[in-house]
Amino acid sequence: MRGGPGEGVGVSAPSPFPQKSRTGLPAIVSMTEDSIKHPLRGIIHAVSVSDRKGVVKHNVLQARLLVEHGLEGDAHAEGGIRQVSLLSLASIDKMVAAGAKVKPGDFAENLTIEGLEVMTLPVGARLKVGEVELEITQIGKTCHKGCAIRELVGDCVMPREGVFVRVLTAGVVKVGDVIEVTDVPGGHPDGK
Repeated sequence: MRGGPGEGVGVSAPSPFPQKSRTGLPAIVSMTEDSIKHPLRGIIHAVSVSDRKGVVKHNVLQARLLVEHGLEGDAHAEGGIRQVSLLSLASIDKMVAAGAKVKPGDFAENLTIEGLEVMTLPVGARLKVGEVELEITQIGKTCHKGCAIRELVGDCVMPREGVFVRVLTAGVVKVGDVIEVTDVPGGHPDGK
């Protein structure tokens, strides 16, 4: 794969998890030379925040995640099981391919993840971004009536592909940080 045309672009491999994605198709994880060695890794593509619920979020370079609370300064940071929302960049790319003019944050997600389709991970999976530890608590959600995102783009992928986590260890997350799966229910992500 070294030095080849299109290196790291459009190359994918099936998810190491036995279940299929919510669509019934095999789960896909983007592959780069580094992710071949560490297939359960991605990159924080965007960090997004808003001071109101139900609206698109604006992108920031970094944000602090607070234990059992969420992303500092975000309207959704209230504790509970949906403290921080994640969405794969691939989910946004699907909407762009369908003609929507959207970007990271437009689906009200806090963290946009490149290279790892987070919706294929099971509830209970643990993730780490630098010193921050997260646990997946919910996949998908009910989109509320009058959702500004749905009205803006005509559809909302968060109900199908959004992932919610609780914050186990506080810290700062930044655009470009590596996010990795550290544990899945029933065993370590590498099958050991």
